[in-house]
Amino acid sequence: MSSRPSNKLDRFPNPQPSRDYAIHMDIPEFTCLCPLTGQPDFAVFELDYIPHEWCVELKSLKMYMWSYRDQGAFHEAVTNQILDALLALLAPRFMRLTSRWYVRGGIYTTVAAEHRKRGWKAPVPVDLGPLKTETTRPFVQ
Repeated sequence: MSSRPSNKLDRFPNPQPSRDYAIHMDIPEFTCLCPLTGQPDFAVFELDYIPHEWCVELKSLKMYMWSYRDQGAFHEAVTNQILDALLALLAPRFMRLTSRWYVRGGIYTTVAAEHRKRGWKAPVPVDLGPLKTETTRPFVQ
């Protein structure tokens, strides 16, 4: 059975809607086409959000990101387009989408777009001091 790209995103109910908690996703295999040259562009996307009533379903996100593979898109436009689609689906308390584009013509580009639900304020983080440890994720810049 083969998978196919899809522009349909799915969601599921937030299991803890009364709590602010962060979801982080690394999406390291994004590709689209340069709208001017038709050459492939490659990026790593980072999605950070604090859900409200909904969470994004991972397989649908993977297929959605794959759907850009043969589309021409400027880095700034595609980053904001994906953020808008996720905002329309989820209406989160907070969401930031960062795209880190591989070198093109000697230039690396990073685009970050974010949204805050009206009236939502980020809680003050708790400093865990020496208990906090650094982790590394393979293959992420």
